[in-house]
Amino acid sequence: MSRGLALLRELRDAQRLEADFPLIAPALAEELDTPDPHPAALQRAGRLLAGLDHAAVLALHPGTPRLTVVVTGQSTVAELTAPLTAELARHGLLCDLRQGDHGAWARDLDPADAAGAFHGVRAGLTLCLLDAETVFAQVPAVWDVPDVARAAEAVLGRLTALARARAGHGTLVLNTLPLPRHHTHRLVDHRSRAALGALWREVNARLLRLTAELPHLVVLDLDPLLAEGGPAADPRLAAYAGARLGAGLLAAYAREAGHLARALTGRTRKCLVLDLDNTLWDGILAEDGPEGIAAAGTLRGEAFGAFQRTVAHLSAQGVLLAVSSKNDREAVLDALRNHPDLVLREADFAHVAAGWGPKDAALEEIADRLGIGTDALVFADDTPAERAQVRHRLPHTAVVPLDDEPALHVTRLLADGWFDTPGLTGEDRARAAHYRRERERGELRESTGSHEEFLRELGVRVHLGPPEPHEHGRLAQLTQRTNQFNLTGLRLTPDDTRSRAADPGALLLAARTADRFGANGLVGAVLGRRAADGWHLDNVWLSCRVLARGIETATLAAVLQDARAQGAPAVYARYRPTPKNRRAGDFYPSLGFARHAVEEDGTVHYRHDLTEIPAVPGHIALDRTGPATIGRSAA
Repeated sequence: MSRGLALLRELRDAQRLEADFPLIAPALAEELDTPDPHPAALQRAGRLLAGLDHAAVLALHPGTPRLTVVVTGQSTVAELTAPLTAELARHGLLCDLRQGDHGAWARDLDPADAAGAFHGVRAGLTLCLLDAETVFAQVPAVWDVPDVARAAEAVLGRLTALARARAGHGTLVLNTLPLPRHHTHRLVDHRSRAALGALWREVNARLLRLTAELPHLVVLDLDPLLAEGGPAADPRLAAYAGARLGAGLLAAYAREAGHLARALTGRTRKCLVLDLDNTLWDGILAEDGPEGIAAAGTLRGEAFGAFQRTVAHLSAQGVLLAVSSKNDREAVLDALRNHPDLVLREADFAHVAAGWGPKDAALEEIADRLGIGTDALVFADDTPAERAQVRHRLPHTAVVPLDDEPALHVTRLLADGWFDTPGLTGEDRARAAHYRRERERGELRESTGSHEEFLRELGVRVHLGPPEPHEHGRLAQLTQRTNQFNLTGLRLTPDDTRSRAADPGALLLAARTADRFGANGLVGAVLGRRAADGWHLDNVWLSCRVLARGIETATLAAVLQDARAQGAPAVYARYRPTPKNRRAGDFYPSLGFARHAVEEDGTVHYRHDLTEIPAVPGHIALDRTGPATIGRSAA
């Protein structure tokens, strides 16, 4: 038994799974951080965690995220329980998993059906496993392609209606339907097989296209998983147990679902940190010199070039890049600027940490320079000793295990979907440019005499108002990814923000900022509601990349001013401590809020009587919707 599973068994046998829950994620990360973890390892890990007492974990570790996941489907879904539990635990998540009835997916998904297994359950993630029988159960014993077409049309109509009805009920996950050979080859003529194949591909294409219409829907494409993982099912289990998706495919599905759960709970990684020697290029710079390294022109070099192109593709979608290399800094910068083989250049990296110190210290330096936690980093390196050191010293940093086979670098980098997100926003695509401008701000900070002088020179502008219709995806993403200045740990989906925006009693404001170096985009938000006794603030968020510039003070000062202007008797707020937001614990008191009450879980309630309202900091130019409408959310 490997070390990760051995530790889990040891903790279970000692009845310490709950007390030592923070050790589980790093243990499983080491166990499962491979491009294709063995299904048996996932099953064993999931079974070892089956008796985990969630209430005890939350009592001992209050900041632990918990996700309610409901699973239904056409066939037996019980075999998904263990791998899904293991995958979520690997990302530090407690999985409250509930299963529906065999074949009752239509009833289970219908929020209006009181007989459904999940009626009244508030699920963060709903998984509906579909297979070929979803369609073929509706055709006669002897069928032809038109029969399948009619059944498929009915199934697609039902799925579409149910998916629409589940708006506001968390994220729904469907999947494309594998077409088994035992269906295609019942047709003895090739023309009919081709017609069935074309029909089936169109069914799957229509499922995939539904995601463009429904933001709360995710459709997992099983074709790539099957291409790498083998057969869809074991015919014996399909026949005798109704398990028409096999263990290998369910393990791969659980991994994809784990990536999605990680994104929904704000645990998407932000920065890919790359080693250089035998990771980004072939060769060792310090030994071979710049003329001895390659990323093109040789068989191995071309593989490194393909890896660089993949990394560049990730960067274009908002993934920050950084370097951690044991080399002389000037030699590294010269290679990044001038080597003819390289796709990636110095300007592509938000920070280059090159020197002879330990890699864990370099990663801490990178995180500090970028204003993010080490748990937002993904570290890719080909040296086992370096990876082991980072795992030991920075257990929440994700590690991508590379080796001496560069042809597998791309597969290993993409295996764990560390940067997966339900949707990309314009802010995502501009992130690298934002951080390049942040370097310029850093240079200004170093050239000014004090922080106050720096702020005056920066010329911060804040626009505060209701979100525009196209901003709900970015607004939800901000709530999911913001940890340091997230005053209650609350996270929202695009459906949540749209419903709040449509509620006339709600307060939903977006803060957009810019300065002399350019726009930062939508970086903050305020969520609340208006009541007879005053305005109640449910949460405030601010992106870590604009902290310490007075933006949070300006935003709340504007809210307090407008609450008073609209006749509110008071403004109420609350702060719930999480492992990441401790630095924001004094925010409300610093603005004149008085402590009102404290709950058992540490949540502090505050009240502002609106007699003395803080001023907007003098270095900030605030542009806001007028007092008559600032609390009115735009649909």
